Amino acid sequence: QVQLVESGGGLVQAGGSLRLSCAASGRTFSSYAMGWFRQAPGKEREFVAAISWSGGSLYYADSVNGRFTISRDNAKNTVFLQMNSLKPEDTAVYYCAAKWGGTNYFSTNAYDYWGQGTQVTVSS
Repeated sequence: QVQLVESGGGLVQAGGSLRLSCAASGRTFSSYAMGWFRQAPGKEREFVAAISWSGGSLYYADSVNGRFTISRDNAKNTVFLQMNSLKPEDTAVYYCAAKWGGTNYFSTNAYDYWGQGTQVTVSS
């Protein structure tokens, strides 16, 4: 069982930055690949970024590639999402998720555990 708690969301102006954190419980955090997803009002939850259990493989949605960076600290059971050059269209609730095994990092149904989400609002 893995419990995930996101933090770091808030209100920021376009062009600004935020750093999201996701703290995980459990001693097996380093065995899980981690992902960030987001869901805007009236839209489906969509993939943002993912990182393999070792941190050696990174994946990004085209819409955030070059602006967002995912990283993890297995010693602290935490995964991060650094978001730079934020745009109003990045406004959404951001969720972190954990998955055990498999090669699909992009689908919501590939993930086993989810956090409660943190709101990110980017004003124009």
